[in-house]
Amino acid sequence: MRLVIAEVTKAYKTKNGVQRLLVTYPDSNEKPTRGEALRYVELAPACEAGDKILINTTAVDLSLGTGGISPVLVNLTAIERNGVVAFNDPAPGGGHIMKLRYTPLQHEVLSVEEPSSPFHEIMAKAVSLKGTPVICCELHSQIPLVAAAIRYKDPDARIVYCMTDDAALLATFSTLLVQMRTAGLLDASITCGQAFGGDYEAVNLYSGLLAAVAVCEADVIICSQGPGLVGTATQFGHGGLSQAEALNAATVLDGVPIATLRVSFTDARQRHLGISHHTLTALGRVCLAKALVPFPANLPSEQSAFIEKQLTESGIPQRHEVVKVSFNEAEIDLFGLEVTTMGRTQSDDPAFFSASFAAGIFAAQLLQARH
Repeated sequence: MRLVIAEVTKAYKTKNGVQRLLVTYPDSNEKPTRGEALRYVELAPACEAGDKILINTTAVDLSLGTGGISPVLVNLTAIERNGVVAFNDPAPGGGHIMKLRYTPLQHEVLSVEEPSSPFHEIMAKAVSLKGTPVICCELHSQIPLVAAAIRYKDPDARIVYCMTDDAALLATFSTLLVQMRTAGLLDASITCGQAFGGDYEAVNLYSGLLAAVAVCEADVIICSQGPGLVGTATQFGHGGLSQAEALNAATVLDGVPIATLRVSFTDARQRHLGISHHTLTALGRVCLAKALVPFPANLPSEQSAFIEKQLTESGIPQRHEVVKVSFNEAEIDLFGLEVTTMGRTQSDDPAFFSASFAAGIFAAQLLQARH
């Protein structure tokens, strides 16, 4: 880990829980380096030009995509100026559940389950999702596509997002979530486990899913990790396995588990050609529950044949129910969101978008059937 004292050269206004900063700091040769840092309102006091701050440059120094920013740990100037700095209001209602536990940045939140929560009695009785569809994604970029497809098919559906703690822990780091809320694609968010910063906090994924229905009155739940999927080019050493764990959790709680396929015919990596090896492992080896697996019927015939061969060889049709879904994706409105996956747009990687839309369309069809 590399911690560096930097000087703020420009401080932008705090927006959606994040303050963007331009900074200078010495590099390994003690030469001044210009860079960007992010301050999160939950973790550090406000910064202004001229402040000395402590930042973590580890991921930037390693040129990583995952974690590739310099977050602010401490505003040293604020401490020098004020001595003790209490920069955040105490958790509302006397919350005392700690997130980022036993790290230097541990802080209290008000979880939906704890006794001081106004939802404690509701959560004490919540034991079932009562057949609510739970769409489990692997990539964060699938979330707005799934939500847009649901809105296209069922404009009035209440859509709630449960964010797991398998990638980014701060919900405010995701610009997609902010855009989705603004566009009306998402009605509420719940951060589960060590993840934090959502509209509601939950101790784990199970109670987060229950809160989506019992507290947020969700018609449909989208479950996924935040930005920053970890991969190692090994069968089990990647963050995509959280999809299988979410499908298992949805089943345990009497939800309807729906798996979103990660599909690409543009990714240059062989292991992600067609259905990603992440998804094949999650559904073919790790997911113990029987999930519904929507499959877009509108793919070119050679791509469909390739995917069907992958599904057969992985044994997924024997473990799960694969469902072909027909729809006109040209009619699906993304509400102005510019969604990319690994830097690729819909025109670059249409199969990825189609597979994500299929999951949302299928979930909306289940909702209509229930009504």
